Amino acid sequence: MIIEIFQDVVCPWCRIGKKNLMDALAEFTAEPVEVHYRAYQLDPSTPEEGSPFRDVMVKKMRADEDRLNGMLQQVTDAGKASGLHFDFSKVEKMPNTLKAHQLIAIAPTENKKELVDAIFQAYFEDGKDIGQVDVLLELAEQLGLNRSQLAASLLAKEGLEAVEGDLAFASQAGVTGVPFFVINGKYALTGAQPSATFSQVLQQISEES
Repeated sequence: MIIEIFQDVVCPWCRIGKKNLMDALAEFTAEPVEVHYRAYQLDPSTPEEGSPFRDVMVKKMRADEDRLNGMLQQVTDAGKASGLHFDFSKVEKMPNTLKAHQLIAIAPTENKKELVDAIFQAYFEDGKDIGQVDVLLELAEQLGLNRSQLAASLLAKEGLEAVEGDLAFASQAGVTGVPFFVINGKYALTGAQPSATFSQVLQQISEES
């Protein structure tokens, strides 16, 4: 079974949805599963240096500060229910995520999951600016990956074609929100589904194949 996750690394619901999927996969034994990470950008027009997080969110959600705080608390509570911590008080930037997606694309397959987790954690728990290459390389290095080699690869634009291919595919397929999960190339699930829902769907698809 192949599961493709279309996600953006500044999307809290993507983090929650991915965690719920992984919880379901931990108990799924019907067949081997490959998880592929596919790039999606909620706002590709974000400048390379990023924008102020709260300004962007107030404008995007058409909310005042009180309403925005309530929405962020809802995300925090949903994350806690899935075993994830969010600290939006530390998040100052809304970064452009193209470089993060590029790094995920060129990372070794066996390291992609932990790299995605590290990027999510750095942003949502530590408030790091994951639009900055140095921040991304530091995260990769902490996972034992070769910093200088990855830096050279990013500079050479390796992985960029794959990222742009993902973005184009999502656009052509009509994907307008993430997380978006494609299973075996023909079944789709959208949103941060509960782990129980993932378990049920995976079992049904496995039995049909």
